[in-house]
Amino acid sequence: MFKVVMFNDDYTPMDFVVEVLEGIFNHNRELSTKIMLTVHTEGRAVCGVYTRDVAETKAMQVNQYARECQHPLLCEIEKDG
Repeated sequence: MFKVVMFNDDYTPMDFVVEVLEGIFNHNRELSTKIMLTVHTEGRAVCGVYTRDVAETKAMQVNQYARECQHPLLCEIEKDG
């Protein structure tokens, strides 16, 4: 299993991060806000744990959507455990 990790930056708006977490990871508003605040305060947070294919796809979707919207938001995957 692989973690999808989101990293903080000084430019991406918090509401955009919440939108991404709701849209790509299917989290509700409360959980999306909690993850966004963790990213903001701790510099990174796990968005979810998936099989390698799913994790790679979700990270790619976040990175691609962020670039399309001209935000530097970044997601990467890491092996869980």
